[in-house]
Amino acid sequence: MSEADQALVADFSALTPDTVLNAVEEVLGERCSNLCRPLNSYINRVYEIGLASGETVIAKFYRPGRWSRDALQDELDFLQELSAAEVPVVPPIAGRGGTVLHALGPIWFTLFPKKGGRALDEPDAAIWSQLGRLIGRMHQVGAQRMPRDRIYMDPLDSTTDQVEYILDSGLVSPEHEAQYEDICFDLIDLTAPLFEDVPILRIHADCHAGNILYRPGEGFHLLDFDDLSVGPAVQDLWLILPDRLPQARRELDWLLNGYQLFYDFPMETLTLIEPLRAMRFIHYTAWCVRQKADGGFSRLAPDWGSSAFWQQEIIDLDRQRAEITSPRF
Repeated sequence: MSEADQALVADFSALTPDTVLNAVEEVLGERCSNLCRPLNSYINRVYEIGLASGETVIAKFYRPGRWSRDALQDELDFLQELSAAEVPVVPPIAGRGGTVLHALGPIWFTLFPKKGGRALDEPDAAIWSQLGRLIGRMHQVGAQRMPRDRIYMDPLDSTTDQVEYILDSGLVSPEHEAQYEDICFDLIDLTAPLFEDVPILRIHADCHAGNILYRPGEGFHLLDFDDLSVGPAVQDLWLILPDRLPQARRELDWLLNGYQLFYDFPMETLTLIEPLRAMRFIHYTAWCVRQKADGGFSRLAPDWGSSAFWQQEIIDLDRQRAEITSPRF
């Protein structure tokens, strides 16, 4: 994709406050107040919208060109399925026509009720087990069917695409490009056989502590299903662990004690944790490249993209390769 195409698909300039408020009023069939407060979001555009009734909703406008309509509907369908199964999530609000995905020109958007709460604190054994039950219930629903158009979390699929996107961007410093390409594809070749015949299902894929909200009287809620993917269940477990597996075995045991009350966990897939971590390194770099293409480079670290940055990326991936080739349990 050319720079011109990237700039086009990432264009949010049409989202003026009046446009946003008018779109929400059209969907809900009720008046908004003058509250249209932008909230932090790197990829999408998210606004807190006040209604004349006194209620508040969250309007999420998806980054144009990132997901297809089917992929966006996959996210919202999953949320509705989870809510129907009484798994604590924040489902989308249906508009007057009963739909939850709406168009504003080339931009798709949806509405959510505003839900307050606090971030996940340092869990004890009981909370780890509670989190395990929550994720197990999510996977119980996630295993019931496959999505229409979502990424498969597999080195030969998503990671290969991300590496090619990074290399095609022209942002890798010339003196490190060959070495970066070599180590990325070496990691793909090394880890791809480990994913063969692994059970896969719909997963959150970004299930870290920042996407878990505690609501007094309601317990923990799972947030932000924007990265919904098809992949191994272990992806939704390792991200919330406090350390690498040898140092977090106790927390993992507590987590699995709760998880396996609702869904069987294939213990052999624990060997995928370090490959998945390497894939996340590459995924994050591709995300940063996307930020640069979207004009969000100022949100990145000051030295991002420098020669020193790419040298450190190579060092980090090489260390991760060592973790994979010499696993510690």
